[in-house]
Amino acid sequence: MPSPLPKASIIQYQRLQTFSAISFDLDDTLYNNLPYVMHASEQLFWYINQSYPATTAWNVDQWQQLKHALFTRHPELAHDTSAARYAMLHQGLLHFNYSEVEASKGAQDGMTCFHHHRSNFTIDNNVMQLLERLSQRYRLIGITNGNVDTQRIGLDKVMQFVLHPGHGVKMKPAADMFTLACRQLDIRPSALLHVGDHPLSDIAGAKMAGCQSVWLNPCMQQRHKKAQPVLPHIEINQLDLLLELL
Repeated sequence: MPSPLPKASIIQYQRLQTFSAISFDLDDTLYNNLPYVMHASEQLFWYINQSYPATTAWNVDQWQQLKHALFTRHPELAHDTSAARYAMLHQGLLHFNYSEVEASKGAQDGMTCFHHHRSNFTIDNNVMQLLERLSQRYRLIGITNGNVDTQRIGLDKVMQFVLHPGHGVKMKPAADMFTLACRQLDIRPSALLHVGDHPLSDIAGAKMAGCQSVWLNPCMQQRHKKAQPVLPHIEINQLDLLLELL
């Protein structure tokens, strides 16, 4: 039998002020991201191993070690998951003595494979209905550190735009995307309410940017996360409780 849903819980730490727009984190806030990323990664390395057999000498951990080594040499890659994965594939193929042309093609084809499987799902109907109801009253946007294709998963129907890091824009908890969102919405930071599952990236990040925040805990993976010194305005354990707050 499926586990029963936990009792609905709303905890208020600070009083919400008037706001005119809501931003949502995507991964693990609107859907459980883990199975999609794991499957995409499996398909990526299956493709790489089949197309470039020498790479079978490495396991996933060794590819990850290469990626982290690249972060040390190129710190900007830490703020762009797609660029980091491409660089990892490209450098890995060069390591196995594939030519520059082969390495570039393999990295690009690998990214195409990864992105196809990474966004090969749609948002749950209940979540979409919630977003549709909220969009009747507030402008909705997305602020994510990830690289999901928001059009493929259906979020373009309810969100005015979605911001991703990269090209000089830093990941949350840096203020870059919060500041950019407020500029594009033409609102002051306190008029943006950010909803997310991560106590550092989402809650502390929003606070440092001057925005208000709602913490979804547990996240869509049903994992409870430890609170940080920076508390949200509101903590909820089910996404649909937003309707009661707003």
